[in-house]
Amino acid sequence: MIKQYRKDGRLYLWIAFILMGVLFYSSSQTYEQQSQIGLLSTLLHNEPFSKGLSHIAFDYAGSEVSIEAKGYFSFVEFFIRKGAHFGTYFLMGGSLFLGLFPRIRSVWLTAVIAWLAATGYAGLDEFHQMLTGGRTPLFQDVMLDSSGAATAIILCMIVFYLQKRRVI
Repeated sequence: MIKQYRKDGRLYLWIAFILMGVLFYSSSQTYEQQSQIGLLSTLLHNEPFSKGLSHIAFDYAGSEVSIEAKGYFSFVEFFIRKGAHFGTYFLMGGSLFLGLFPRIRSVWLTAVIAWLAATGYAGLDEFHQMLTGGRTPLFQDVMLDSSGAATAIILCMIVFYLQKRRVI
């Protein structure tokens, strides 16, 4: 039965819709409700890697991101949050591609539609954050989300191409 869901893409579409639900719920929470600073300060109380990480500094959405500017635990949390953005939309983009391909049957058209759907949802998600207290919508996050989706879609396209050529 799972094979049939996978073959016709329904399982992947369900994964994409579940991710959308999780993201909607997550965007409904304030920063304080989502913050992992307390957990990080417990787990990383000795501030491992702080010496090596102290050399990293860059600008993101008009703010400096560095240990000096944010503090050690906020700096680490920044990378966890941005990794979650990229990873979640990576899964969504791949799931949308794999879920839509059996219906569309064109790799390129499926790729474009899956990418536009994931990017559109990222924009709507940031808009939803704007309506939530204590949250800041960022265009840069939409671009990060869009990059995660595009990465998964490109990998799916490569695998499809290699399978067609019977390389894998």
